[in-house]
Amino acid sequence: MDIKSKIILISGPTASGKSEQANKLAKKIGGEIINADSMQVYKELKILTARPSKKYIVGHHLYGFLSVKKKFSTGQWLKLVLKKIKEIRAKGKIPIFVGGTGLYFKSLTEGLVKIPTIPLKLRNTIREEHNKIGQSEFYKKLLKIDPKIANYINSKDPQRTLRAYEIKKFTKISMVDWFKKTKRYFQDSDFIKIYFNVQRNILIERINKRVRNMFFKGAVKEVIKFNNLNVKKDNSANKVIGIKEITEYIKKEANLAQTKEKIAIKTRQYAKRQSTWSRKHMTKWQNLDPLKVNLTKEIFK
Repeated sequence: MDIKSKIILISGPTASGKSEQANKLAKKIGGEIINADSMQVYKELKILTARPSKKYIVGHHLYGFLSVKKKFSTGQWLKLVLKKIKEIRAKGKIPIFVGGTGLYFKSLTEGLVKIPTIPLKLRNTIREEHNKIGQSEFYKKLLKIDPKIANYINSKDPQRTLRAYEIKKFTKISMVDWFKKTKRYFQDSDFIKIYFNVQRNILIERINKRVRNMFFKGAVKEVIKFNNLNVKKDNSANKVIGIKEITEYIKKEANLAQTKEKIAIKTRQYAKRQSTWSRKHMTKWQNLDPLKVNLTKEIFK
């Protein structure tokens, strides 16, 4: 195999050890790492998002470069990474993508459709309606105008429900049909795809340890600084696990033990959603246990 011609993708649930394994691999094969985690792009949220430490000496790209006040889409990420792949290859290095954001990987491997910009007035009207009737009823409304979407969007996913609704309402075309027009930038053979599967009990242990370390490293101060920035509520940065829980702790609405437990539970739930998503969308990826495998040997098999 000509490894220099490949793009290596490493995904897996949060706290599965992706960053550490990717860094070891990059050192051995001459690679540079590109972030594929939608929350690790924010510069003000290093601790809560478990951004890789500076101890990693291999080149890292697209980590902590964006203000939490700015919105950032999958399309913007894809545009940046296509440039990064060229830059890294021009140096004779191998691009290694690491992260847990399934849509980022999907856009890279399958392409991203160019849907027209939805007018802000229409988007706000749709969101007001969603707030008024709730996710469950709004999802039923979506299925009435776009029944094709039923097998593509979870009924409990408000963000994608809203997106599908506004696309259908404005363009008169289902999001499903838009996806069929997607332009691909690479072939499947260009990628080595690895998904890390960790035993559930071990993953829970790792998540609990990460939560403890977050507080040791200064997660409370990080949230105080974040709250002082008055980030708009619809910005994605607000979804970072720990912000809501630590804010409640700061307001004395919960004690420290309760706060840690809430964050651990929410993180476990997120890891479960990542695993569920992978089973549906990453069926052709190699499933490996990062605690048992020698990644370099596996890639050169």
